Amino acid sequence: MRPLAPLALVLLLTACGDGESLLPPDARLPDGGRYRGEVVNGLLQGQGRVDYPSGSWYAGQFDKGQWHGRGEWHGRNGEVYKGQFQQGLFDGQGSLTTPGSSYVGGFKKGRRNGEGTLKEGLMTYRGGFKDDQYSGLGRLELPDGSQYLGQFAHGKPNGEGQRNDDSGNQFSGHFVDGQLEGSGTFNSADGDMYVGGFKQNQLNGQGRYENADGDVWTGAFEEGALSGKGELTGIDGSHYVGQFSDWRFTGKGRLNLTDGSFYIGGFDNDNYQGHGTLVLTDGTVQAGTWANGMRVRNADGTLLPDALEVGVLAQGRLLDQALASVPASTPAVELYTLTLAGDGKQSVFLREADYVSNMLATRFGAYGQVRLVNHRDHITDRPMATRESLRRAVQTLAERSGPEDLVFIYMTSHGTHEHELVLDQPRMELADLPADELAAVMAPLKNRDKIIVISACYSGGFIPALKDQHTLIMTASRADRVSFGCSEEADFTYFGNALFAQAFNQTDDLQHAFKLAQMHVTERELADDFEASEPQIWAPKAVIAHWQLLRKKQARKALESASINSKDAKSN
Repeated sequence: MRPLAPLALVLLLTACGDGESLLPPDARLPDGGRYRGEVVNGLLQGQGRVDYPSGSWYAGQFDKGQWHGRGEWHGRNGEVYKGQFQQGLFDGQGSLTTPGSSYVGGFKKGRRNGEGTLKEGLMTYRGGFKDDQYSGLGRLELPDGSQYLGQFAHGKPNGEGQRNDDSGNQFSGHFVDGQLEGSGTFNSADGDMYVGGFKQNQLNGQGRYENADGDVWTGAFEEGALSGKGELTGIDGSHYVGQFSDWRFTGKGRLNLTDGSFYIGGFDNDNYQGHGTLVLTDGTVQAGTWANGMRVRNADGTLLPDALEVGVLAQGRLLDQALASVPASTPAVELYTLTLAGDGKQSVFLREADYVSNMLATRFGAYGQVRLVNHRDHITDRPMATRESLRRAVQTLAERSGPEDLVFIYMTSHGTHEHELVLDQPRMELADLPADELAAVMAPLKNRDKIIVISACYSGGFIPALKDQHTLIMTASRADRVSFGCSEEADFTYFGNALFAQAFNQTDDLQHAFKLAQMHVTERELADDFEASEPQIWAPKAVIAHWQLLRKKQARKALESASINSKDAKSN
């Protein structure tokens, strides 16, 4: 066995890896540590290793009995340090790993000092340290995706910096103990921008706020909202100067409207309230007392009739007149149309529905038309969009049109997750229109070829209930997606603009127009960084063929009319 002894000794010396050597110690320390290495004049000196009774150990350079120079420390709790030591403490460049954290960078007298990188779970900090705290220029990335880049002191953002939250919003300016204070800027992920005062991260003090559409608010902000004296300049040309409360006109002010009219007086929650005067574009002056945007008393204090009550009384007559004006079918192929603006709180739906109705008449030769509108200013002069008025309008179109005719229906409003079209007239409670009920309302037209276009959020959810071989359907979005462009000052929704103001002005081919509209919507949503709405289509070949026949006969009729007019002109 003698020839195997050296090999056995080597195995004993190396089998323990980073563990304590099996060789006898060169020195025993007062704290029970066992030292193996150089000893000079009774002091640990040079390269060596100390193993402590607790299981901790140090290996590296010693000077006059202390850890000094480059070395490695392993604590019993899992702490591991590799780097420079001075007089027994971490000092210089090194790396420290503990359960749940790691640090690489500078140390001084046992604490993190200088430049370094600290990771704790999903949190990362890169930058300056002083006495274990963030200090100087640094970058902090938090687990929720938010981050801060700038000056630190006492472990918190202090000084000039920039913070990005998990939604993509950006705050820049002077921070105090982690809060934006004083002058700064805010840029939202949606494109809004604010420059002005802050207090504890909220808009506070004098400032200027501009939204992505271009509307501008200036004035006194408090706890994140414009409250106090201020000014609003709308991208649509409207202009308000006066008092605000939580972004809304409240108190005394003057509002110049886009049509040239203006109002001076009291406001509450954006509505005319109290004493005020409205001057219309034709010079008419309406002075008196207002409540919820309506004039209830004239300048003499006389009580005025309520426009809502007058409008309700007029609705039966308005609807009867609109339906009576629909002509009966002729032997020719005719186009009948129905447009509906559902939500009367925002003017975009009224403007869009009227544009579509006018285009269907002038470009596509609509023969009979019905317009149903909800709008706060038109209850006395336009038939409302309700489930009952829609039912009667559809029944009338079914009675007046013939099997050779086409029906085009356009509906624009807000939409709900439950696939309901919102029907809302201010100061009234109207029931919304679910997809299955809309299908039931359309039953009288079941044998008519028709085109139904719906511009609303989640409108793709209407397709399953409506689709058949007589119905071509286009929707502004997928069943589980929102669509965009609904605002008071807008003339169109994104989809309405793309299909009617753009695509149908380039082509009268239904499928090609839809593809163009789909492309325009996608480009605009990408530019605005919105989630894609993904417009949908259901296109039976029979309806497409019927539409093409209508357009050919309309073109032939237009040529014949032009020829007759030319002959008449020559004979004269």
